[in-house]
Amino acid sequence: MPTVSDAGPLIHLAQIRKLSVLKDIFGEVVIVPRVKHEVVDEGIRVGHEDAIAVRGAMEEGWIEILKPTREITKKAKELARDENISTSDAETLILARQEQASAFLTDERPLSNLAKMYGLRVWNTWTILLKALADRLIDQTDIQQAIDELGRKRHKLKNEDAEEILKIARSIAMHNHSE
Repeated sequence: MPTVSDAGPLIHLAQIRKLSVLKDIFGEVVIVPRVKHEVVDEGIRVGHEDAIAVRGAMEEGWIEILKPTREITKKAKELARDENISTSDAETLILARQEQASAFLTDERPLSNLAKMYGLRVWNTWTILLKALADRLIDQTDIQQAIDELGRKRHKLKNEDAEEILKIARSIAMHNHSE
């Protein structure tokens, strides 16, 4: 069962130079061609360094592109229209459901809600980083730096959410130190 990702977590983790935690936690990550286009092709076109990091992970082989079938594409167009989400998001969601994904990665709340309705286990950038902290792949200061770099600039993170993430990070760090 693969891990299927939307664009958001790939972009955000690459922006803070923590993309490799996906490989450490999930092994391989699957994306649809539209996500590759959004993250890599368009990102490189406009000069985003994070796009180069994601392309590198694809070249290493742990981020793979899985082209949706015609049936998935047809269902995705209907879902996108019915739920007012992008075709890329709909393809990613339907692919994850069809492939019985072990994890679905997204930072978009509407997509996350739909994925949960489909019975998928949803992760976002923050839950991935907290898992990386629990697994000792990163340390507590990395969480604070991510909040500073992503949360207040690009990720629309509310102050109360940032405080909750830091509270959980402190708890995880304390638990790690007590072992």
